[in-house]
Amino acid sequence: MTAVEKTDVLVVGSGFGGAIAAYHLAAGGARVVVLERGPWLEGKDFEHDFKLGSSYTRIFDFVVGDGMSVLGGNCVGGGSVVYFAAMPRAPRFVFERRGGIGRRMWPKDINRDTLEPWYDRVAEAMPVTRQDWDDVTYAGGLWAAACHHAGHTANPVPVAIDTEMCTNCNWMMAGCRFDAKRSLLFNYLPAALAHGAQIRPLHEVQHLSRTDDGGYRVHYDLIDEEDYRIRSAGGAIDAKIVILAAGAGATPVILQRSEAALGRMPHAVGRYFSGNGERLNTAVIDEDAVRDVLGLERGDGLAYAANQIGRGPVVANWDRLDGSLPEYSRFSLEQLYFPPGLGTILAQVPDASGPSWFGVEKKEMLKRWQSWLTIFIMSEDDNEGVFGPPPATGNAMRISQQMLGRGSLRYHPTANTIRGWTEADAAVRKIIEGAGLGRVMPWTNDVVGAYTVHPLASCRIGDDPATSALDDRHELRGHPGIFVTDGSAVPGALTVNPAMTIAALAERAMPGIVGAARDRGVPVTYGAPAPSGETAGRRATAPLVPGLARG
Repeated sequence: MTAVEKTDVLVVGSGFGGAIAAYHLAAGGARVVVLERGPWLEGKDFEHDFKLGSSYTRIFDFVVGDGMSVLGGNCVGGGSVVYFAAMPRAPRFVFERRGGIGRRMWPKDINRDTLEPWYDRVAEAMPVTRQDWDDVTYAGGLWAAACHHAGHTANPVPVAIDTEMCTNCNWMMAGCRFDAKRSLLFNYLPAALAHGAQIRPLHEVQHLSRTDDGGYRVHYDLIDEEDYRIRSAGGAIDAKIVILAAGAGATPVILQRSEAALGRMPHAVGRYFSGNGERLNTAVIDEDAVRDVLGLERGDGLAYAANQIGRGPVVANWDRLDGSLPEYSRFSLEQLYFPPGLGTILAQVPDASGPSWFGVEKKEMLKRWQSWLTIFIMSEDDNEGVFGPPPATGNAMRISQQMLGRGSLRYHPTANTIRGWTEADAAVRKIIEGAGLGRVMPWTNDVVGAYTVHPLASCRIGDDPATSALDDRHELRGHPGIFVTDGSAVPGALTVNPAMTIAALAERAMPGIVGAARDRGVPVTYGAPAPSGETAGRRATAPLVPGLARG
């Protein structure tokens, strides 16, 4: 029999939850192996096209479920490579949410105040900066001006972007070929490698089993670098600690498939999925109104006509992030560039009668694509998503060579979720149409159901074992030594982009994971500075470490 490889810590996934764990544990002296199902690309590999086989299709995972489709990263660096680098902190009321369970969803020890030092650690590590109005792109400026005209505020979004290096090419979702986006490829991951961690791309974890010494065996397949439907026999690695960070659409599937070998999973594994209450509205802007009503012009006789210029979200309206408002009435409205492809398919024609994601009216709308303005809604939902039985391999049944799969997620929005979407849709319409700036239509759910780029909560932390898969230190209930640190651990919708909160929670989980590793005989310490060597964040969190550490 071939000898099974051994390591101290096995990390599944290299996004925020995986990269942060890999860095801290490797820096503390543990042997760390990271298995990533996607390819390992860098700046020179990121292409400015949407052809099959380009970086765009290679580094994305788009899984269609029953009522909900999930778009996520599929590469070393995970979602940080394909996201728009928006890094706001969750509003204070989020941590007091009751949601569909009717009582506080978050662990009692976690709130905005207790998470703030961990947010600061992430801001130092990436780093995260707040844009000023000189950094705002045309689309962001238009949204800000429209909000101001309607009596609302607008805010430049904090980002993990080097704005001096950014060319405003608007290809961020295909990876940044100019290395302006501060993805995990530039901080936590290289720092983990420098401390001896190994990162292995195109390794897809299938399930876990137990070892005789109380550890875990992680079973994986090897994925073809061009056709993800092709897999070959992989192997297994034994580890004393396993950290799952494969994403909220994959981590619960791995655990479901592991139940036969590990024993019963907590009830909340694969339940309470949240799409972060997300929805998109497309406004077709009236160029004359932009000039006449808002007084904007960008030269060459153009008022706007700049949907394609810029970078992701740069301006948001946060007026409804007010804790005094009723739950499901709170949301953010964020200007967003969604590139051609899925965006042009799902955008509907304003004022059309019946479905209009295709047809003559849609062709006419597409002629004006430079005058589009897309508004991204993040609201509160009811955590109504549930994963059905897992597929034989992977997180979905692969339909195409890359990117597209069919998954087991079932999501049928409740009246609460629909109410939140409806109120947010109305707010967007009032800002744009109230001033005669254009016409607005929400994206259709008819083609792929609802959709999210920020899946959350499918293995969430909490105090109640009946409604949470993890304890407040991210350990899987009933399975000591297995931890979850990705977006699936976040209890529910955040009403803002979640990357900063996912990362802060992962930072907060590290002292406890290091303590658990020490209890299992791993010679590891906690206390690494930021990947750049900065120590201010470490000093600020030092008083909190004893209460979180184990052993």
